[in-house]
Amino acid sequence: MRDLYIYYQVREADAPALLPRVSAMQAALAREHGVAGQIKRRPEAAQGLQTWMEVYPATGEGFGAALAAAVEQAALPALIAGARHVEVFMDMPPCA
Repeated sequence: MRDLYIYYQVREADAPALLPRVSAMQAALAREHGVAGQIKRRPEAAQGLQTWMEVYPATGEGFGAALAAAVEQAALPALIAGARHVEVFMDMPPCA
């Protein structure tokens, strides 16, 4: 299992329109794939941009492709300033 962390910037003026899109997308992904996503943002904005992060814990094989399709279907890129940056992390094996 892998955890996905996706961060990107959002113009402050677009944030109110983007939040319901991300929330609806995450609800659909939870129903269809059993992955409960989270949405977070940095407390401060810089030069009119907020930094947001989506977190998807314990994702299985194929979730990345499903997420990419959901992002396009929700038309998120139209409200994001720049690229979505995806980071993948996995649990460390326990020490003996």
